[in-house]
Amino acid sequence: MRVVALHQDVVVAISRIYQTTATLVRHGEAGEAFLVDSPILPDELELLPAVAQQAGFGVAGVLATHRDWDHLLGRLAFDVPLGVAESTGAALQADLGAVQRELRAFDEEHYVSRPAPLGLGAWQALPVPGRLDVGGAELELHDVRGHTDDGMAVVVPWARVLLAGDHLSPVEIPALGSFPGALGFYLETLDRLEAVLDGVDWVVPGHGEPLDGERSLAILRDDRAYLQALRERGADAPLPLARRSGAQRRIHADNVARAGMG
Repeated sequence: MRVVALHQDVVVAISRIYQTTATLVRHGEAGEAFLVDSPILPDELELLPAVAQQAGFGVAGVLATHRDWDHLLGRLAFDVPLGVAESTGAALQADLGAVQRELRAFDEEHYVSRPAPLGLGAWQALPVPGRLDVGGAELELHDVRGHTDDGMAVVVPWARVLLAGDHLSPVEIPALGSFPGALGFYLETLDRLEAVLDGVDWVVPGHGEPLDGERSLAILRDDRAYLQALRERGADAPLPLARRSGAQRRIHADNVARAGMG
């Protein structure tokens, strides 16, 4: 796991697998802190409290940008309340066992042993769009859908950082959710995020290294062009130039099927 400080109040940990990001956020040295999303591997989760303590982040809660299992492991590192968008809470409530099943399948495939099972406990459903207090300041919560039919992006205004969830990734093409209208929702999300980019210096994607403003805007435009081509050309849509690996072509094949869902 690699740890990068973007601001005195924002520290990002990047997992060794999937390059999944987990971000510690606070307001001022004496303020409470949140962990947004999570690393994946057990040793990374075990190390995270020490990283937070050493950096002076007193984690009082964990947030998940959306319902995918690889963003919901924060409570394995911190025994604190979980906060999610109202849409995410509804999705979790509809299938409480999905996260555990998906985590178990990952662990079995990769021979991962964990010291304890994941228990989400009760969660706080947060109104999105909306705001969330942290240490006397407010995080901005923005509605983002398309990758899934739930979720939120988080802006840290005083640090000029956007936590984008599974959007604007330098290592993954847009991955559409398996629900009607996902492609249209994803394009709307990109429009919403583009407006936010004017007010930030850094973007933390759900997967991949943090991006400066210029690079994140370039990725957003590439993602929009890909999705527009997907709508018009289907399987013949060209992938973004730097994201044409075999893994991304498999995501593209899924996108082709999902783009036709209406």
